[in-house]
Amino acid sequence: MTAAYTQSLNKLIEEFGKLPGIGPRTAERLAFYILKVSAEEAMELADAIANLKTNIRQCKLCFNLAEGDLCNICLDQGRDKSVICVVEQHKDVVSLEKTGVCKWVYHVLGGHIAPLEGVEPSDLTIDQLMARVKRGGVKELVMATNPNLEGDGTALYISSLVRPLGVKLTRLARGLPAGSAIEYASGSILVDAILGRQKFE
Repeated sequence: MTAAYTQSLNKLIEEFGKLPGIGPRTAERLAFYILKVSAEEAMELADAIANLKTNIRQCKLCFNLAEGDLCNICLDQGRDKSVICVVEQHKDVVSLEKTGVCKWVYHVLGGHIAPLEGVEPSDLTIDQLMARVKRGGVKELVMATNPNLEGDGTALYISSLVRPLGVKLTRLARGLPAGSAIEYASGSILVDAILGRQKFE
């Protein structure tokens, strides 16, 4: 803490410093920016943060981000509900949607299986995914977990549960570099991976 600053300013700098990728100097600049803008602008930022924490929840069907019981994608009547794309995180949905070629619905696992990190299948939304598949009407499951050891292991585990149900299993094509994350892939790479998805064995 800097003695030259007030308690309120020090507290704001401290809170900004907790954000990912924000160092002490950037935190200080952000705090002084908030101090400089009008009270109305500062309160708009505060209200946006408060609304985010108050209104955002998980979709009851696919576990994507939502502001009601269901997310906008699950509510979209133009989506092909017979194809479910399985992803690890909410950000993966955003990345895939930006390509403009996805007409399916999603299921967000909330991570990947990683026993060494203490993440077991029961810690993810795999049971809820299986319940969706067993309700019927699902023709294809697109495995869009990250192309790394944990993502592949998670996809294999889910495929072992789904395969006896006779649902087609596909995996995004390896236009995605092994060891990478979907959220960092370019749009063109994602389009190739989506259109070139292959049967998942």
